[in-house]
Amino acid sequence: MVHAQARRGRDLCVIGVRTLWRTVGDGEFFCPDCGGDRNYRRRTGRRRIVVLGLPVLPRGPVAPVVECAACGCRFGTEVLDHPTTTRFSAMLRDAVHTVALAVLAAGGTDSPAVRQAAVGAVRAAGFTDCGEEQLLELIEALAADTGRLPGAAAYDAEVAGAAGAAGAALQGGRDIGRDGLDPCGTALAIELHEALEPLAPHLAPTGRESILLQGARIAVADGPYRPAERAVLETVGRALMICPDDTARLMAAMRAPF
Repeated sequence: MVHAQARRGRDLCVIGVRTLWRTVGDGEFFCPDCGGDRNYRRRTGRRRIVVLGLPVLPRGPVAPVVECAACGCRFGTEVLDHPTTTRFSAMLRDAVHTVALAVLAAGGTDSPAVRQAAVGAVRAAGFTDCGEEQLLELIEALAADTGRLPGAAAYDAEVAGAAGAAGAALQGGRDIGRDGLDPCGTALAIELHEALEPLAPHLAPTGRESILLQGARIAVADGPYRPAERAVLETVGRALMICPDDTARLMAAMRAPF
């Protein structure tokens, strides 16, 4: 007992500053120290001068923190910008699925090789139950969704602004996908950007290139790129923050299998 009292006496600070924390929220996040998904507490604090362990005078607020419930480490709130492992897997799966649909919409679904390549990519991404019939139904639903499909003016504006010279060259010919979709128009451009842009900052360059190459592999499954397929893949490259030169290089590296 004497030893315990002496130890507490040495640890006791006569005067100092202490932060008093208050939990204002919680949730799940990716903890950089633990290296996995963990529960967290979002906390705010105020500094106070303490005398003999008792808070007496306020010293103002401190920046809010995110505290890991497992390891106790504290991080800035920007750590919540990183998706959890579960969320990241879902984002990656959705990205590949959207790219596959966009390429199918651009090049058409007549070729069995193209359909098989698309199904293989989507299944490998995590949709293990996906089949040709499901993809075809989604393509038909997208074609029938006239509220989301672009008109001629919207198409011209999107292609001219997004695809540059290549897009301008396509406008005259109005390269519409064989399923009746405007493959580089507003509808698919929105879908691609919504699926890919939030994911891109969390992927290494090889990861971003891998998604583009999966789309390119589907496009060349039945022969060389069609202009509409090229335009879609260029949109994919921009959404993934791949520079145009690298996009062109990757597309050139993916050759038709015959």
